[in-house]
Amino acid sequence: MNSLETLNEEEEEEHKWREVILPSLIPIVPEPELEKESGERRRGRDILIAIDHGPKSKHAFDWALVHLCRLADTIHLVHVVSSVKNEAVYEATQGLMEALAVEALQAAMVKTVARIVEGDVGKAICKEAERVKPAAVVMGTRGRSIIKSVLKGSVSEYCFHHCKSAPVIIVPDIEAGEASVISLEKR
Repeated sequence: MNSLETLNEEEEEEHKWREVILPSLIPIVPEPELEKESGERRRGRDILIAIDHGPKSKHAFDWALVHLCRLADTIHLVHVVSSVKNEAVYEATQGLMEALAVEALQAAMVKTVARIVEGDVGKAICKEAERVKPAAVVMGTRGRSIIKSVLKGSVSEYCFHHCKSAPVIIVPDIEAGEASVISLEKR
């Protein structure tokens, strides 16, 4: 068996996933009519955001809402786990994704689709990007030093080099505390 056959077998490995049902309190919004805009803008773009339960992931999500998303876009939230059958992980992730979907609608008026994917984090994100064909893949960093990232590798570095279907945007860490980019204050 040569190395080419090994690579093909790896690419064909099963891609397990589980759709996340978002709350019904998020209204179904009709497609906006943007007469003067180009066809792409009228249809909206797909933007894939890799998330987890950490503050750096939340910062990347907030950054995407502020700097990238526009009316009629769809955010695809992806969380990679070791097993999609773990109910505790599913419920915790569902709660996180519900909160992010509500925030995305309130802050940027964008639709959200959510999915939990099983597997190696970098490979799973790249496979989801291949499936969705987004305008961009957005992700945070763990904040490791360059030496640690080179020695141990990083998910963002893997995706940057292996995601061929979309540009990868790696949002830098927050310099001043863990405050969110978005402030949704009730008035």
